[in-house]
Amino acid sequence: MYTMMNKTTSQLIGTVSDRLTRTERRIAQAVLEEPTLLAFGTVSALAEHVGTSRPSIVRFAAKLGFKGYRELQAHVRQGLSDHLSRPADRIRSEYNVAEAGRSELVAALESVFDVVEQGRFREFSKHIVGANRVWVATGESSRAGGYALHSGLSMVRENVHLIGENSIANDLTDAGPADVGIVFDFQRYRRATVLSAKTLASLGATVLAITDGPLSPLASMTEHWCQVSVPAVGPFDSSVPAVTAAELLVSQVAQDLKDSARRRIDRIESLWDATSTFYP
Repeated sequence: MYTMMNKTTSQLIGTVSDRLTRTERRIAQAVLEEPTLLAFGTVSALAEHVGTSRPSIVRFAAKLGFKGYRELQAHVRQGLSDHLSRPADRIRSEYNVAEAGRSELVAALESVFDVVEQGRFREFSKHIVGANRVWVATGESSRAGGYALHSGLSMVRENVHLIGENSIANDLTDAGPADVGIVFDFQRYRRATVLSAKTLASLGATVLAITDGPLSPLASMTEHWCQVSVPAVGPFDSSVPAVTAAELLVSQVAQDLKDSARRRIDRIESLWDATSTFYP
């Protein structure tokens, strides 16, 4: 468990997101979108920006576990310098379609590698390696990542299952406390994905969530979650960050499983050869 001061502001908001009032959710959204408002502004300035009162800002700080606004402000300032120094965050000029897509994807991939550098996937891997069964649930915009995760994990360990959107009850009949659920979803969150996470948690399984921020309904269900940015490329959300996160997580699990992962891959390769899976 992290202490409060070791958590990012995003993680702190995630722990209380299901208890935030509408006004507090607006404050949280403003702080997440532009943390400098809180880090370098006054209570009055932030309240005016959000369209609320000074006491509401103070209550928001208290709900996150701080004694007052200044303590929350100091916490945000501490974590802001590294964030603002990342090269991807300096890309703000206007480009043509290709260049704009490139800048957004670079920033999104930076967010995935930030998760890796913070050790979140090493933490996730420990749960996955020790689990009896692994269940994967995914929404629409994260579907490519969910499929990549299910495919990759199935290659390196047994008992990996993809939960169907319309078969949650049947699929999770055998789920239990020794299991792990990995839930992928981003805004707009699918009801089936959230329901899968709630069901897994109610059955005692450990839920690992890969989502897009502390206001996600998945973040309030588990302390084991990480934030990945998902940009729009053209009219649709990009699948690239989710697939990248899935591939890096599978790589970490394979590294931790070592010989057992290699033996399983060798068996699969032998069966592929025996069944002429690939065209010669």
